[in-house]
Amino acid sequence: MSTHWDPPPPLIILILALLNGSSSFAAPSDVSETNYTDTLPLRPSGRMYKMLELYSDDDYDPNWDTNPPPPSPSRGTNLQSCDYDPCRELQTPCAQLAASSGCLCPGVSGPQVAPEPPDLKRLSMEGSEMVIQWCAPSSVVTHYEVVVGALEPLVFGEDQRSGVVREVGQGVEVCVVAVNDAGFSERQRRSCTMYEPPGDSSLALKAGLIGGALGLLLLLSLAVLLWRHRALRKADARITQATEETL
Repeated sequence: MSTHWDPPPPLIILILALLNGSSSFAAPSDVSETNYTDTLPLRPSGRMYKMLELYSDDDYDPNWDTNPPPPSPSRGTNLQSCDYDPCRELQTPCAQLAASSGCLCPGVSGPQVAPEPPDLKRLSMEGSEMVIQWCAPSSVVTHYEVVVGALEPLVFGEDQRSGVVREVGQGVEVCVVAVNDAGFSERQRRSCTMYEPPGDSSLALKAGLIGGALGLLLLLSLAVLLWRHRALRKADARITQATEETL
């Protein structure tokens, strides 16, 4: 910015008007008849002050209070999805990952809404224990309950995705339920299953042997029937030929 400032013509005219107004005073006659408003110098209005401020600084922006500068983006923002797997057990909640790294979490319903049903992945025997595995829903969950038939539910933490169940009989329904302060998730096909124990390998082998033996007997019976049918046809043909030769 240059140090020498040339006032524009409108400012010169304004200054001359101010000087002309300040030189006009009332004559000192009678104090009681004096109009104090006439003896005071002419003062510029608010609009004039704004004009003076406008011309006094070339860098003045009259819209500085109505157009604030846009906020600068955060340096720690990460527009990638968080490393969060709803089926992984004992992992850091996605909300904490988003708060620490700025990553993005999948849509999650709030704590004021009952959770969506979890996804029951597997119910299987592992050694001598019955293990159930599930995946978390897109909801706020405080804990999980695994219900086996009419037994008391088994409670598991919000970061757990598997647990050991007991006393599961054949044909008993097993469900995993998500819970928060708003209520319980509904029991649906995705979160429940009917337990069917794996079959005994020796019984399966016996059933296979019995089935194979029955099949073999059936084939032999069919072969005998076919042989007898052919033998009867040959016998009938011989009798017919012998009768014709006699005649």
